[in-house]
Amino acid sequence: MWNTKRGTCLHSKGELWGLFILFLYTIPLSSSSNFSHLIYKIKEGLPKGTLIGAISADLKLDLSVSPPRSFNLELKTARQQYVNLNNTSGELFTSAVEIDREALCAESHEGQGCAIFLDVLILPQQYFQLVKVKIIIEDVNDNHPHFPVGDIRVSVPENAPVNARFAVEQSAVDPDIGIHSVQTYWLANDYGVFTLDVEENEGGELTPFLIITESLDRETQAEYVTDIIAEDGGTPPLLGTATLRIIITDVNDNCPKFTESLVNVTIYGNATKGMQLARLEAYDPDEGANALITYTFSERVTQESRNLFHLDTNTGVLKLAGKIDNNTGKLYKLIVLANGPTCIPEVATVNVHVIKQLSGPPVVIPRYIASEKDGVVSLSESEPAFTPIAFFTIKNTEPQQKIECLLEGAGPFRLVPYERIKNEFLLETTELLDYEQQQDYEIVVVVRNSHGLVVNTIVKVHVLDVNDNAPVFKQSFIEITVEENNPPNTFLAQLQATDADSESRGEVYYLLGADAPTIFDLDRSTGVLTVSTSLDREEKETYRFMVRAVDRGTPRKESIATVIITVQDRNDNSPRFINKDFTFFVPENFPGFGEIGVLTVTDADAGENGWVALSILNGSDIFVIDTGRGALRAKTSLDREQQGTYYVWIEAIDGGEPALSCITTVTVLLLDVNDNPPTVLFPQSNQSYMLVLPNTLPGTSITEVYAVDRDTGMNAVIAYSIIKRTDGEPGSFDIDPYTGNITLRKTLSNRGLYSLWVKVRDHGQPELYSTVLVNLFVNETVSNETLIQSLLPRSVDIDHGELPPDKKGRKGEQVPNMCGEYRVLLLALTATCLGLFLTVVSLVTYICCKRRKPKKKRSDIEIPLNSL
Repeated sequence: MWNTKRGTCLHSKGELWGLFILFLYTIPLSSSSNFSHLIYKIKEGLPKGTLIGAISADLKLDLSVSPPRSFNLELKTARQQYVNLNNTSGELFTSAVEIDREALCAESHEGQGCAIFLDVLILPQQYFQLVKVKIIIEDVNDNHPHFPVGDIRVSVPENAPVNARFAVEQSAVDPDIGIHSVQTYWLANDYGVFTLDVEENEGGELTPFLIITESLDRETQAEYVTDIIAEDGGTPPLLGTATLRIIITDVNDNCPKFTESLVNVTIYGNATKGMQLARLEAYDPDEGANALITYTFSERVTQESRNLFHLDTNTGVLKLAGKIDNNTGKLYKLIVLANGPTCIPEVATVNVHVIKQLSGPPVVIPRYIASEKDGVVSLSESEPAFTPIAFFTIKNTEPQQKIECLLEGAGPFRLVPYERIKNEFLLETTELLDYEQQQDYEIVVVVRNSHGLVVNTIVKVHVLDVNDNAPVFKQSFIEITVEENNPPNTFLAQLQATDADSESRGEVYYLLGADAPTIFDLDRSTGVLTVSTSLDREEKETYRFMVRAVDRGTPRKESIATVIITVQDRNDNSPRFINKDFTFFVPENFPGFGEIGVLTVTDADAGENGWVALSILNGSDIFVIDTGRGALRAKTSLDREQQGTYYVWIEAIDGGEPALSCITTVTVLLLDVNDNPPTVLFPQSNQSYMLVLPNTLPGTSITEVYAVDRDTGMNAVIAYSIIKRTDGEPGSFDIDPYTGNITLRKTLSNRGLYSLWVKVRDHGQPELYSTVLVNLFVNETVSNETLIQSLLPRSVDIDHGELPPDKKGRKGEQVPNMCGEYRVLLLALTATCLGLFLTVVSLVTYICCKRRKPKKKRSDIEIPLNSL
């Protein structure tokens, strides 16, 4: 109720909004412009954020107006949880709650469909519009058909006619609708006697019907188990499965049947009363009362026979009920009926033979089963064991007489009573006959009665051959050796295979296997194997292929053997060094017997033909070579200053007969090491001196120290420095570190002897040096030489740990500029490398231009050891 009292107020925005909505609904809609209806369709199961529809765009609303329009859901309902509304743009999206059509519209049937209804208000008041939104949820095939039970049973009587229909009541259900619901049913196995049909009722439900397509027989098969499969119409279709058990129920559709419709019984005239003669058996496949059987005599059985024989109505046992005349032989024919409910009786005949006692020898009557001509029975060796050959019937025997029938003679035969019939014997084989072991047999059938009378019957058996043996090679693996470089069409071997069969069945011809190379030929008749071309062991050492031996029987039989041809090596390849020549660089003073380098040599031959020995043709007094590894060594340490290059000729000889060889040249270049200190050539003695006038101007060259170094490269670059001074005026003289030139540095004010200790060093590693004493006598003249000699130092102790003046410096002296020294060192290094390069180029040119002469015997070759 609206309260108009001014002191009364609403306490929440929710109440105001509710009242506003109520007010809107109480105002009549003046025109259709304030109401719209929109329908959208979406599929179930869409992910969050999927656009359902844009209300503003569908209603063609202008969103740029001011104040802006806002879109609001009227009331919060349970179904609004599936959608989100953008209040600004009016776009509807799916929410985080996935739409499941089957859960959302579980109570609605297929015809009603499934939808979400929303009321959207467009505000503010000047733009007000109520939009009815209907979102139709379309079905997707997301559910499998399923049966209410996993095991379905259907009972079908065995006399059900063809095309009879039986409903499968437990039909499958599928929550999906339309084409996505169950569309059809089928059987995994119809056994050729069933099929399924589907009927639709008025409500649209499908029911499967089991249809009989062939006659049923419970006695043949009482139950059929298969899978019934329901399939919907989705793409791809989804399936549901249950086990279908089809139970065949019994009806009385069978009548009794005798296991034997004719029974023969033989008795003697003195047989005792109550003796069981036979047991007649009938069976009925039906069950229960339908299978009840009774046995009776037919009305055609005479009263005499009924008095003499008794038949048990329940068990079918026939017994002797009276006494039989011993002196007469007679045949009684008894007709026995097997009776079942509502059935025509089944008939069996029992023949009872009464035999009187006879006298005289037994009579043997042979009846041949196998082929027989002139008393000879022919049997194929392919006949299986227990093949019958002949029947022997023994006649003229008294009932009380005991007859003994046996077989004499060797062979796989036996004589046995035939199916429990007295005096009937069957001659048969006991195992397979083998023509290849024995072709003819002679056996004797001996019959003896209780009086000792004997009758012999001779049977001859001839075994017929069949193609039951395949050819047999003497060896399954045929190993052949042949030397390489053989002439074409060389004979390799003659293959031999035998076949134990007779006539054409034992004739053998030979064929190469499919894997045999085309260079080999095999004579079909003789088995001679040849090779049409020359073989090269280095190309292929072993050939392995199959050969076949085939007979001419029907069907043809064959066997295979493996031929292995080994090509033997001949010394037809000389040794080869991997390089035409070899060059090794080694430092001088390399220790004696140290490894200078390794020469690798190969020989394509095998065995001794491929064994290679190395030897030195020249320079064996300096070098040795390891013939196993091919390592070249020097006997002593080599000095580059004595000889810098050695040329060694190495010969490789194989172990073949005759031996083959080759020669290579080895160049050994010695690399310099710093093993020589500089040698001072001037001054020649520490006791020599030079006169220097006192008025000599500064910068004047006074003298020079000259030294040489036998090494090369940086090891021969010499530097000069003053390491100690004994002059009266320190710093009076300088020495050029590169030329050794000594110059006056300043004006001499004192007279007397000036002594300079000069260190001459090279630039090698380790550094080597020499020292020399330069004596300078400052005076106008040499007036008193004795005095000068007395002033010369006799013994000087040089502290080698002291730094040279050119590096340490003395007080008042300048340290020389070193940039010039580095330039000289660089020029010396460049010159050394250039000289070494020119040496190598000259050596390679010499080796390449040198022509090899024809090979001579080693004793005729004399090669000097060249040196550079």
